[in-house]
Amino acid sequence: MKIRTYYIVFFALFSFAFFSGSINELEYPEYFPKPVYDFSQNPLDNEKIKLGRALFYDPILSRDNTVSCATCHSVFNAFAHTDHELSHGIDDAIGTRNAPALINLAWSNSFMWDGAVNHLDMQALAPIEHPKEMGEKIETVIEKLNNSTIYPPLFFSAFGDSTATGEHLLKALAQFQLGLISANSKYDRIKRGEETFNDSEKRGYRLFLQNCNSCHTEPLFTTGEFANNGLPIDTTLNDLGRMTVTKDSTDAFKFKIPTLRNVEFSYPYMHDGRFSSLHKVLKHYNTGIIASKTLAPSLKDSIKISADERADLVAFLLSLSDKDFVFNPEFRFPRETLLLKKQ
Repeated sequence: MKIRTYYIVFFALFSFAFFSGSINELEYPEYFPKPVYDFSQNPLDNEKIKLGRALFYDPILSRDNTVSCATCHSVFNAFAHTDHELSHGIDDAIGTRNAPALINLAWSNSFMWDGAVNHLDMQALAPIEHPKEMGEKIETVIEKLNNSTIYPPLFFSAFGDSTATGEHLLKALAQFQLGLISANSKYDRIKRGEETFNDSEKRGYRLFLQNCNSCHTEPLFTTGEFANNGLPIDTTLNDLGRMTVTKDSTDAFKFKIPTLRNVEFSYPYMHDGRFSSLHKVLKHYNTGIIASKTLAPSLKDSIKISADERADLVAFLLSLSDKDFVFNPEFRFPRETLLLKKQ
């Protein structure tokens, strides 16, 4: 049953820590659409979530045991990457894109900026085996996990078998990420009738509906589709976006539309991290859009708003900040699982 009150939302976000066994189904607000993830193939279970959380934070997944998923997806930045414009990986190699935020992934059927992966259960393979990210082979990861003192008991508790496998590794990582639900921002409390917008936020919300909602559709604040938002081409990276995957010229310079939830925390912005602030992003949409054949139709006339209106729009965007999500202790490094057991 879908959750309907603040207290049940709060309970759902924190319940993973207190119960064992099957959770059966994901809890989410009634105004959210139905998730697209097929839970019948990977039913939620707290022991699997616990295992996935440990794996997410453990650099054992990388070639030299220095890079974890959390290296590029920081909990305090809504599981985005903020240290550099472009993400850094193994041997401090510089990647070609900025790692996106991990929020409400149960509602997504494609992953990465170009949609190269179409299932959450398979997504982790890409960074694990990418030479500039974790630079490891999945077979070697499994060998390391099976030779560790920590993981055989965790795999047994999660799957009834102490032997780690690629399938179980990937499903556990997916389970932890499926629990990364953000649904308690001021916007959400307003949806539940518990708060109201101030005057600036109210004006910003109207501007958002007029200018932004077609791509960043509420309540998820993304359609999950791909769009060319008119960025000037970076001639160094020359990133073709979705076209890299589809080989279709009509997809040139299209990138997955990111969620705006917790956008206060997930800077720098765009696939290459070129903008350091929301004001710079809005300035781009006002005066910086480059016309091309694949430009999103809604942007062909730019977004003509004044400086005061930009301030109101930012005020609304800040109402999408969910501090219960960003500072949830159940999403942080699992010290009790990784550090204490290694001592």
